[in-house]
Amino acid sequence: MFTIGDFARYGRVSARMLRHYDAIGLLRPDRTDPATGYRFYGAAQLARLNRVIALKDLGFTLQQVRAILDKQVGPEELRGMLRLRRAELEEAMRAAAARLTQVEARLRSIESEGSMSMDDVVVKNVAAVRVAELTGTAAGFEPEDITPVIGPLYDRLFPLLGEAGVVPSGPGIAHYEDAPEGGGSVVVHAGVTVSAPVGPLGDTGITVVELPPFEAATVVHRGSMDSVLPTAQTLARWIDANGYRSAGYAREISLECPEDREQWVTELQEPVAQV
Repeated sequence: MFTIGDFARYGRVSARMLRHYDAIGLLRPDRTDPATGYRFYGAAQLARLNRVIALKDLGFTLQQVRAILDKQVGPEELRGMLRLRRAELEEAMRAAAARLTQVEARLRSIESEGSMSMDDVVVKNVAAVRVAELTGTAAGFEPEDITPVIGPLYDRLFPLLGEAGVVPSGPGIAHYEDAPEGGGSVVVHAGVTVSAPVGPLGDTGITVVELPPFEAATVVHRGSMDSVLPTAQTLARWIDANGYRSAGYAREISLECPEDREQWVTELQEPVAQV
């Protein structure tokens, strides 16, 4: 038998926490001295303590922990529950990180209002280009909607091209259009420059298309596309200040795509027309 202090030390918890668990019926001591009130625990109780701490650290309330443990959940079932909860927390962390990135981008845009140079914006005629692409639909044009769609499309695109024996002949090109169903949805086209014939590429799901030429206001963005907002808004200010209007979504030309996303170099090519 262990004193509450020894048991707390072995379990890497505080004695105060053990007293609380006793008070709410979550982890009772094996024996309580009737004269002194001292609590004593057995080594076998470490197993329940481990489960309590693991479940609590994964976000379950103490009431939920007690309900789970009182059902005498076996190790395999408990392990499955913990894996599921871990996956939920990891997804929540990814979502929170994505939101933080967007907040930082919005703050940078606010801080740079009126101060970012528009000298790097160039108007040019973009030639027709042939791309092999996969498409998907995003709920909106916000980064949190686009990123989960375009990333998997590109993850699939290059292996499928390899299996089809098609070698890219130029940069990746992403372009967008309003979805036919409306409601703010956006069709996402994840493509790469190729010299293959126009049309479906076997049964890969890839389509080779010819993108038409157009006049574009262009600017180069350096960094992750999750932080493109200040660059895109600088382009918008230039368009508004120079007698043009936007004629559609900007294409994104991947000039450099190293593993470190913060080192990406992407040219935005926004179709424009003179007012």
